[in-house]
Amino acid sequence: MALHTPRLILREFVESDAALVNRYEADPAVVRYASHGVRSFAESLANIQAVRAQAQGKARGMFEFALVKSADAQLIGCCGMKLSDSEQSEAMLWYVLAREAWGQGYAAEAGRAVLGFGFEELRLHRIFVDIDPRNRASLRVAEKLGLRREGHFLEVTWLKGEWTDSVVFALLDREYRAQAFKAKAPASRRG
Repeated sequence: MALHTPRLILREFVESDAALVNRYEADPAVVRYASHGVRSFAESLANIQAVRAQAQGKARGMFEFALVKSADAQLIGCCGMKLSDSEQSEAMLWYVLAREAWGQGYAAEAGRAVLGFGFEELRLHRIFVDIDPRNRASLRVAEKLGLRREGHFLEVTWLKGEWTDSVVFALLDREYRAQAFKAKAPASRRG
């Protein structure tokens, strides 16, 4: 399975991606706000293998895509979502980029594609992101995606030796459809 955007191909990971994935997963700045720490090559490979095995399951609960630039086939990160509650049709979205791809709009571009997949193909009701509020770049991506800020939870998670806050942004299927309708509506002319 693959999703396409103007500048990216979002495709399933393959084991041969491990060295490229480890390049950004071993970067402390990239994983600073991630739920996992710096990964070794073996850990990056094991994660890809786990994602691939889960994808082969009957009831797929996670979709993690390699972000590959269309222009030069460079793997620059990942974007995905995990169904957190199938009865409620809800999923958590995430995006991670290699440092050299920061600030170029790739996370928002990939996020839009995954949101579209979630709402249009999987018929989800709600997609959310859970962000450490110190991660200002990720907060901006959520806003660019049109997600609505739902709450700020103080010291909700013990992570990497400290209590961390959590900011949740979300989008409902009807909000997604309204945004898509606005995007397709012709601009009004002023005379």
